[in-house]
Order: sequence, then C-alpha cells, then structure tokens
Amino acid sequence: QVQLVESGGGLVQPGGSLQLSCAASGSIGLINVMGWYRQAPGKERELVATISRDTNTKYADSVKGRFTISRDNAKNTVYLQMNSLKPEDSAAYYCNVLPPSPRYWGQGTQVTVSS
Repeated sequence: QVQLVESGGGLVQPGGSLQLSCAASGSIGLINVMGWYRQAPGKERELVATISRDTNTKYADSVKGRFTISRDNAKNTVYLQMNSLKPEDSAAYYCNVLPPSPRYWGQGTQVTVSS
C-alpha cells in the first residue's frame, strides 16, 4: 500500500517562498490525479492544486499565479512550489489523490507565513 509523506514546510515571511514535497513509498505512475490540500485552524480542508498523469494542472483561485504543482513519476514525488506567500496561506498542507482517499492522508507539513 502506497504511503504519502509530506515535507518542506516551515516559517517564512510574507512574500517568501517554500517548496513542499510529497514522497510516495510506491509508484505513483498509475495514479491519474494527485493534489495538494491545505487546512487552516478552524477551517475546512481545501484543494489547492492538482496535476494529472499527463501533467495538466489546476489551481484554486487563491493561489493561481503564485503556486506551481509538479510531479516526478520516476522519483514518485509530487512538489508544490509556493511563491509570494501570504499570511492566509498558513495551514497544514497535505497531498492525496483526487478525489481524496482516507488511506492516503498523512501527517502533513505545516506552513506558517508571518513576519
């Protein structure tokens, strides 16, 4: 069973950048759509970005133009490059398939944007 492990979060100032990684314990080559989700305290989990097996990408309006999702099937890894970060981007970030499957939720990685 494939497990997903997120990393790369941290504390960053507004306007800064971070790159998140989602490493799979097995092959993701056959998984059609992978996505990054986030959840801030007191808010529902939301879909941030998705990437299909043929690298078609989609983004939430709130991150469009600032975030870039990519995948490396050879490394079984999905990335989220986050630029021009804002305080409202602060959240725990998770990767999963689309639609999300309970078996793939991991611990997430915390992103805090603050001066």
